Amino acid sequence: LLVAALHDRVERVLGLLLAGPDRLELLVDDGAHLDEVADPDAARRTAAIRASWNAEGRLVDPPMEARGHQGISDQAATLLAQFPGHRFEPTTAIDAHHQFLRYGWKLVDANGAGVLEGLDVMELDVDGRIARVVGFLGAHPPAW
Repeated sequence: LLVAALHDRVERVLGLLLAGPDRLELLVDDGAHLDEVADPDAARRTAAIRASWNAEGRLVDPPMEARGHQGISDQAATLLAQFPGHRFEPTTAIDAHHQFLRYGWKLVDANGAGVLEGLDVMELDVDGRIARVVGFLGAHPPAW
């Protein structure tokens, strides 16, 4: 029974990956999950997070960390309080292998001026929902 369950999970993840980059783009939807985190409407933001994140999902950024739908929505509210009227824009294509994705982003003000940039690494669960996002702030540092 345990082997059958494990086999089923592996097949689902392989199915997502073998569907190709277009399927992975749909899972991340060209930054739509960044839009949902930056949505100033708390009810809409929380509903979008519930739809795309695993219930135990984890969002880890250098200054803070959140777990679960409400925790992620609360962390987003803290960000929005610090940067009202700002939005995220993807700065790179999505690079993916296995259940992991990475992509660059920038936070821009209402005029489109960048105020912060970073890189996120995302892990998807076997159902294609976001299990974890680990963010790194700033430009990628040069080699030592």
